[in-house]
Amino acid sequence: MKILWLAIGLLTVSTANSQTLHELLKQAESSYPFLKAKAFEVHAGQSNVSSVKNSALPSLDAAYQINYATYNNITGMAMPQYFVPISGPPSSDNTSSGAFGSVGSLLLKWEPFTFGQRSSRIDLAKTGVKYNEADARNEVFKHQVTFINTYLDVLMAHELLNVYTKNLQRSKENLKVVRTLTISGLHPGVDTALFNGELSRAKIELLNHQKYLEIQQASLSELLAVDEATYTPDSSYFHALPSDPSDTISSNHPLLTLSESKLQNQRQQQTSIRRTLNPNFSVWATGYARGSGIRYDGVVNSSDGLSFSRYNYGVGLQLSVPLLRFIEVRPQLNQQSALISAQEERLNQIKLELNKQNKVAELTLRNALEVAKESPVFYKSAEFSLRALSTRYNSGLTNYADLIQAQYGLVKAETELKKSYLEAWKALLYKAAVQGDIGIFLNQVK
Repeated sequence: MKILWLAIGLLTVSTANSQTLHELLKQAESSYPFLKAKAFEVHAGQSNVSSVKNSALPSLDAAYQINYATYNNITGMAMPQYFVPISGPPSSDNTSSGAFGSVGSLLLKWEPFTFGQRSSRIDLAKTGVKYNEADARNEVFKHQVTFINTYLDVLMAHELLNVYTKNLQRSKENLKVVRTLTISGLHPGVDTALFNGELSRAKIELLNHQKYLEIQQASLSELLAVDEATYTPDSSYFHALPSDPSDTISSNHPLLTLSESKLQNQRQQQTSIRRTLNPNFSVWATGYARGSGIRYDGVVNSSDGLSFSRYNYGVGLQLSVPLLRFIEVRPQLNQQSALISAQEERLNQIKLELNKQNKVAELTLRNALEVAKESPVFYKSAEFSLRALSTRYNSGLTNYADLIQAQYGLVKAETELKKSYLEAWKALLYKAAVQGDIGIFLNQVK
């Protein structure tokens, strides 16, 4: 009885706060760490687009510097970063003495025109976002298919647990009957020992299927990113068969979209590389102040360098043309052209594989539906055979071996019936996966 109650407990423990398949799918999509990581990658790509767009804004850097250095050849010293260096006349003689110097600056730089370079970088960033989004959708789709497949395995484990629970009950009833029949002398006493062995085997088989159910539940919990999944063991999948949908591959198939977005990204990379041959135009403006511990007449008063004594400003325009950059860019463009061609062929390969898989999926579904329609006949025949042999055994007209063979024939027939219905639903799921539309499966789920 302990084994039976444990089986009943496993069948009912998951019904508290249970969720439907649609609700479980939403939970899996929102909770699974890998899918959350993909969502963050999409967000990172969107931030990158904003960052590239902001490169159109001018940069303004403020800096202040104090230094202590020798003053040979150049009056004072200024590091070039952030400042426009100022040179002066050479010193009258070489000296190793040092003097203080200071400088402060505001430096503005702006590239109002980039001759298409900035726009190509923005477009490249946008195609990167589209690729990340397509990658995320593809991973969500794959997770949905994997989750539903595992969910169906869990339901099958529940059904098998029911089958072997009923088999255990039959074995117990047989043992009660045979004890009475052996006492009356209708059957030999050895039948009691044989039925005891069958009862033990029925218990072992039930325990093995309990273990199988727990393993499948653990897999389902992992896909939900929870410690224990709560769901309803829906038996409707084993009483109704799906219909055969159309066999058209979706133009928005996640795998096709991912491959096409990667191709688009590589084409945009080629455009960005080509536009690096364009000129660069920039505007700069600066306001700066200098302080030096060396006077114009060469007199050194080092502490004077700690305060500003001269103030200046400057503005300028710059146009640069990379005259020889084509030497570097040409092999890069050739490399990118080869990568684009390779990706185009990969896309063609994916289309070929999907077309083949779609034909296989159609044949698989049709065959599964035909098998499932025949399975109830096999089950009813096995059920009738067991009833007839049980009556004959109780009347002493048949032996132990015939009855046990009929009993396990019924277990096999019921198992095959459950599996045939499950295989039909899995074939529908396979077709949904090949055609790139999970709705093909979900639209037939009650």
